[in-house]
Amino acid sequence: MSKSIKRIAVFTSGGDAPGMNAAVRAVVRTAGYYDLHVYGIYEGYEGMIQGKIKRLDNSDVANIIHAGGTRLKTARSEEFRKPEGREMAYDTLMAHEIDACVAIGGNGTYTGAKIFTETYDIPFVGIPGTIDNDIYGTDYTIGFDTAINTAVEAIDKIRDTADSHNRLFFIEVMGRHAGYIALHTGIGTGAGFIFLPETDTDLEYFVKQLQRSTRRKKLFNMVVVAEGNKNGNAMDIAAYLEKNHNILSKVTIIGHLQRGGSPSAFDRVLASRLGYNAVKALLEGHTNVALGIENGKNKLTPFEEAISTQKELNQDLIKMSEILSL
Repeated sequence: MSKSIKRIAVFTSGGDAPGMNAAVRAVVRTAGYYDLHVYGIYEGYEGMIQGKIKRLDNSDVANIIHAGGTRLKTARSEEFRKPEGREMAYDTLMAHEIDACVAIGGNGTYTGAKIFTETYDIPFVGIPGTIDNDIYGTDYTIGFDTAINTAVEAIDKIRDTADSHNRLFFIEVMGRHAGYIALHTGIGTGAGFIFLPETDTDLEYFVKQLQRSTRRKKLFNMVVVAEGNKNGNAMDIAAYLEKNHNILSKVTIIGHLQRGGSPSAFDRVLASRLGYNAVKALLEGHTNVALGIENGKNKLTPFEEAISTQKELNQDLIKMSEILSL
């Protein structure tokens, strides 16, 4: 255990994700167990620059494990991208005698931490907090499970109307660059088709699948579309079908509904494990690494590797989703 670390700062950055509060809670309580002082940085890197820092103790994180969003708030920071901004952030940390930081967020958060630690000698460890589940080095990110459960619940409700009127529905879920939400939501709802950013689906092939299902008198009325799909968003695909094949459909965009809400039990446990492990990692002397859990075991991945390595979709899951939709 390193004796040089006495004060730890924790912050959330980038898009909010259900379970971030549970992670902050775990950091604060674990640090307290090891007799460390903990400081919360409000509004991410921007708050680090502006000095929005407050001492936290156990009472500050009571009754937040179930809360969605982030009590520490989050913000984008253009200033932190500049050397002058990072210097101001460093001065702020030094003024509060911060010895190490726990950064909770996604790839953008990790990139900021990596660049900062290359210049300043303050250990940083990262906790993966994003609903997209697109961070390399961990099977799941905080917020992903809650997001897909929210999407599944919404689609189950839409299905009632789709079945009642025998209508074709396109449901758009989040995922600009990664199709994890779309794939898991599509499987969980028994969708007839799933459009993913990672696959280049020919729309005429999709039309043939629709026609094939009609001939077999198979009810084909739910299609899940990731917002970053290469064929366009759900509105684009629906417009193509109407213009070229006179196929009418309805479109529902779930949008930011997926980010909110109370975290699932899975996300609460995951966030608690990662927050606990973050403090231990710092005390063991680790820095410039992202925490994760793979195959049930703790894992540390250098920021550089976590940022530069693309996390691939499970191809067997994709194949399974195709077979089960037949």
